[in-house]
Amino acid sequence: MTTVNPAEANPTPEPGRIIIFSDIWCSFAHIAIHRLHVTRERLGLTDAVQFDHRAFPLEMLNDAPSPRPGTDSEVGRMASHEPEAGWQLWQAKDWLYPSTTLPALEAVQAAKEQGWAASEQLDLALRKAFWAESRCISHRKVILDTAASTGVVDVAALNEALDDGRARHSLSEQTALAKSDRINCSPHLFLPDGTNHANPGIQVGWTGAYGIGWPVVHADDPAVYEDILKRSAA
Repeated sequence: MTTVNPAEANPTPEPGRIIIFSDIWCSFAHIAIHRLHVTRERLGLTDAVQFDHRAFPLEMLNDAPSPRPGTDSEVGRMASHEPEAGWQLWQAKDWLYPSTTLPALEAVQAAKEQGWAASEQLDLALRKAFWAESRCISHRKVILDTAASTGVVDVAALNEALDDGRARHSLSEQTALAKSDRINCSPHLFLPDGTNHANPGIQVGWTGAYGIGWPVVHADDPAVYEDILKRSAA
């Protein structure tokens, strides 16, 4: 059993950084990450705030892959709140729908060796590859092709890191923490001032069970990201 590293157990980052626990096939995280990137650029804080992505692997918490009917049910409803993030119903062959996001989550951790920008841009590109381009992000070639598309990730170095699994232990530690009561959901943000924000700005409920019903958004306030970024700036 993987235990939680004491340094990871209290996820409060240093000034200039936001820790983000999320999964790539979470539509709410797709919105949150898009808003973080867009708002950071608009505020001129790209050099002042970095995103430390950590895994909240839903398949490990639920002991099953994320059901496609669930993600399909979210596309139309969530896309109406943040259309610029990029969305479409799954367009590729059914058998190409990803059965896991663990390889993609591991790649984001491995890319941290190359700096925060590499990890941030790979994470963002993988989310768009899944939600907007219907690409099988559980496949190594898709992950590496997506990394190449960022223009900032050293693909050969990333491939080597995936070969020897050097980021896998970090992924396991983050999964153990995600299973604890410290992390509530995807996305869950932790700021340098000690505050944390689960699914910032969005209050949501569901009609029916996940994969059968659909999300109902009761409130959505994108402005919270401006405050989050300003309070996190170095």
